[in-house]
Amino acid sequence: MSSEISCENSKASLIADLAAEMKEFKEDGGKIAVVGGPAIIHTGSAKYLSALIEKGYVNLLLAGNALAVHDIETAIYGTSLDIAIDKERAVENGHGFHLKAINKVRKAGSIKKAVEEKIVDKGIMYSAIKNEIDYVLAGSIRDDGPLPDVITDTVKAQEMMREKLADTELVLMLATMLHSIATGNLLAADIKSVCVDINSDTVTKLADRGTAQAVGLVTDVELFLSSLVNQL
Repeated sequence: MSSEISCENSKASLIADLAAEMKEFKEDGGKIAVVGGPAIIHTGSAKYLSALIEKGYVNLLLAGNALAVHDIETAIYGTSLDIAIDKERAVENGHGFHLKAINKVRKAGSIKKAVEEKIVDKGIMYSAIKNEIDYVLAGSIRDDGPLPDVITDTVKAQEMMREKLADTELVLMLATMLHSIATGNLLAADIKSVCVDINSDTVTKLADRGTAQAVGLVTDVELFLSSLVNQL
């Protein structure tokens, strides 16, 4: 329990401290970034991240194609990777809903246009668009689609992420090993970061690759986000 990265440390006090810091950052005009993975959607946590955006606690969203796709799929069909979020079971004739969601956005031309056309009327990306939050969706070779907003050139995506992170003071890395490490490699040493993952290896790998200032919380992202929103 003396380890800085342990599933047996008290989370409540750490989350309470983080909430207090986030309030200070917001009051002082500080910039807070969130790096998110699709597990946020799969666990039904999108509503909590949306709440943080709506309340002004998120100024920048960094993610990949998957978070946006599954978030939009949930907004349109109530499923994530064809699994009903509220019932945690496959939906009859629901296979391919995530591909249908991608095609609806591609037909509209962009996520913003899909929101304007009321194709997407809730969720993380909806909140980001409505609250004019900066976001960077960095693509990979395995992406479905991808969505038209995704930057498929990884060098350009890295440059955009670095530019957007320049004046950030706090970064929350939520349930995504690859994007957390990628973001950590772009951060200045004085930027505080909090990495939340169910797997302690994510936090360890992040620190091993140079992000020594990251605070690690080994816990489920749904429990973390619901507790954080409650504290705020």
